[in-house]
Amino acid sequence: MDRKASAIWNGDLKSGHGAITTQSNTLKDTQYSFKSRFEEGTGTNPEELIAAAHAGCYSMAFANMLATEGFTATSVDTTAVVTLDPSTPGGPTVTKIHLINTSVVPNIDKAKFEELAAKAKAGCPISRLLAAATITLDATLA
Repeated sequence: MDRKASAIWNGDLKSGHGAITTQSNTLKDTQYSFKSRFEEGTGTNPEELIAAAHAGCYSMAFANMLATEGFTATSVDTTAVVTLDPSTPGGPTVTKIHLINTSVVPNIDKAKFEELAAKAKAGCPISRLLAAATITLDATLA
């Protein structure tokens, strides 16, 4: 299964601008720029998109992990915080990702919840892709 997105950039790094479009057109000519990436500007940036992908992937993986073990989640709510360190030797690098999850899962005990949350973090395809970064997790059973 292949998925694709495209990006175009016009101009130099600091004063240029670009647009990102996804295969599904969920993002269509979505603006990104140096300011939206390294400062506070209008538009998206690669790290924000990685955070969205990781949060979505983890939520799906955790819901599936729970279902495989016989639990049906009422909700699995995940936020991913991606840290871009601009001072890394060799250039700016994503060094860590912190997943923050709050889930409502009837009839599960805290120990089983935490075990499956950790397994989902390790098994999520995007976690595996981003394994070069330190990935941490705070999971809360609500």
